[in-house]
Order: sequence, then C-alpha cells, then structure tokens
Amino acid sequence: MAKENQVTETNAAENTSVDAVCATNLLDADPEFRRLFNVRKVQKSRKPSFHKQGQHKFKRLSTSWRRPRGLQSKQRAGIYGKGALVTVGYGSPALIRGLHPSGYDEVIVNNVDELALIDPEFEAVRIAGAVGSKKKAAIVAKAAEFGIKVLNPGKGEV
Repeated sequence: MAKENQVTETNAAENTSVDAVCATNLLDADPEFRRLFNVRKVQKSRKPSFHKQGQHKFKRLSTSWRRPRGLQSKQRAGIYGKGALVTVGYGSPALIRGLHPSGYDEVIVNNVDELALIDPEFEAVRIAGAVGSKKKAAIVAKAAEFGIKVLNPGKGEV
C-alpha cells in the first residue's frame, strides 16, 4: 500500500511540474497531450547523451553524434561502456515530437508580416537569428498585440 502511495505521489509531482512549464490551451484541452508530455519528460531523463566516438580524447572532435562505421569499432558493436548508439527506441511519442517544451509548435519568423499566418493558440514564434534589433523589437511588439508567444524575445523586450 505504501508503495502505491509513493507511485501516485511521484506521478502527481510530475504532473505539477509539467503544469508549471506547459500551461497552454492545447495541453489544457487534451489530457492525452499532457500525459504524452509527461512520458517524454521521463524518456528524456533516461536517455543517454549521444557523442561522437573518441570525442573525449581529442579537442578537435566535436561532441555531435556521428555513427561509428569502423569494422573494429567497439561502440558500433554495442560493447557496454563504449557509448550508446542512437536507435529508434529513444524517440519521443509521435504526437508531440518536435513540439517546444511549452507545448507550442515553433515557427521561425523573419518579419512582421509573417505574424499574420500564426495561430496563437497552437503556435509560438521564434525570431530568426539574422533579424536585427530594430526589426526584432517591432516583431515582439506586434506579437504582443496579436497575443502570440515569442520564445526568444531578447533581454530588453520582455
């Protein structure tokens, strides 16, 4: 009985943490999305960090994942302790794959005119990196007017 209480307490704790992070209309409307966000959160906590083979030995090797292809590669052979391989089983649920942790679908915006195509209930805006500070301030102001969430508003525009 005590074990069951612990399980329900941990599930309640996960739900409250997701509630704090993901309070969107999509998640409020559909409990299945909320459950899948909890599933994704647990899966990500158990997922190893995938690194390029030998990246810890040489500074010139980046940590970004590249599949090991050598015939004598211990990592490719799946030897324990040599690093995990990227496989299908580590994927997140298909319904929420690619969504921002806030529950919105990300849309990259380059100018103010593109904000007219955004659905503020399901989509959030990420301002493109090449956009300057003047245009970025205009985009943030117009997004606030339309009620659109901006994922990278900058330091002074919040």
